[in-house]
Amino acid sequence: MERRVVITGMGAITPIGKTVESFWDGIKKGECGIDKITHFDTSNFKVKLAAEIKEYDPEEYFDKRQAKRLDKFSQYAIIAAKEALKDSGITKENTDMEKFGVVVSSGIGGLETIEEQCNTYFSKGPDRISPMFIPATICNMAAGNVAIELGAKGESVAMVTACASATHSIGESYRMIKHGYEDVILAGGTEASITPTGIAGFMNIKALSQSTDNLRASIPFDKERNGFVMGEGAGVIILEELEHAKKRGAKIYAEIVGYGATSDAYHITSPAPDGEGGARAMKRAIEDAKIQPEDITYINAHGTSTHLNDMCETMAIKSALGEKASKNVMVSSTKGNTGHLLGAAGGVEAIACIKAIEEGFVPATIGYKVPDEECDLDIVPNEGREQDVRYAMSNSLGFGGHNSTIIFKKYN
Repeated sequence: MERRVVITGMGAITPIGKTVESFWDGIKKGECGIDKITHFDTSNFKVKLAAEIKEYDPEEYFDKRQAKRLDKFSQYAIIAAKEALKDSGITKENTDMEKFGVVVSSGIGGLETIEEQCNTYFSKGPDRISPMFIPATICNMAAGNVAIELGAKGESVAMVTACASATHSIGESYRMIKHGYEDVILAGGTEASITPTGIAGFMNIKALSQSTDNLRASIPFDKERNGFVMGEGAGVIILEELEHAKKRGAKIYAEIVGYGATSDAYHITSPAPDGEGGARAMKRAIEDAKIQPEDITYINAHGTSTHLNDMCETMAIKSALGEKASKNVMVSSTKGNTGHLLGAAGGVEAIACIKAIEEGFVPATIGYKVPDEECDLDIVPNEGREQDVRYAMSNSLGFGGHNSTIIFKKYN
């Protein structure tokens, strides 16, 4: 028998707020978290902007020894996870911790530590490499460190599918609970890749915007879009089996009812022509949710602000929903607010969908000025809308042709 899965907790640290409350307040106000890069000297870089976590001091959250042992991607994951756990009210007294899983992903892992230790190797030799180098950097350690911090002894997994990682994590967690493998899972993503090699790597494949105007750098669906802006942070949610949540009197934010995942099997960086892979993921999620395309009120698009992504995602939405539904659905990208958090993007954007359902407010696509006939959906330009949202869909598309879609529903 399939079980219902609900959302009972959320946690986030983002470029526009270090908690879910401050992040959502920034979304409603249309704040932009993009600014000049401060993490390193950009004198030799064509890219000057990113969406950094503002005024971040790890010693506000960790003691010196722990902060030194954890790369920032694990730090962000732990900060968001602790907020989500507190929000959920889950304790060892009301939950079997052996049925509490963690599925927290990262697209890249501990890139800052990798750079630091490689520099140490080349300047000082192999004997000076930190013994914590590998445990600090490998992609699974965000999930591992979160599980240790929370005492969660169920499945602990990291799903690495580039920019689709967090959405895959949430979708697979939904399946685990739906089919009885776990009662509770903390799922989402984390990323901390605003580093010299991180920026240079994406810059040299022409993926990043070189704009110096923070309000016109990440402009999804705008005709003048010219690349994405790197962001950092973490977003996680607590998924819980409905009867387990009801038994302990949990607050239920929303229900997750659909998940679809596909592969383009086409190209390592470019989406499939016409967005057909993304369209299939959306169709699978709609079928899984047992709803009709016209039931969807809002889509939080992958919407990266690259020419190909926004054009192909527009075509994918039209293909998946059909002509009538695609004209009526509201579609926005919050990457104008946060930049692109890579493997963490889907976690933060899932929170945006859940809050949209909870508060009846659809986020705007900020920074929009020049309409593009290739992206002719209702993208909620510049001003969010008061609107009852029954079903919200979130899309994530990753390098390698990974597509994932999840659907949230207002809880009845």
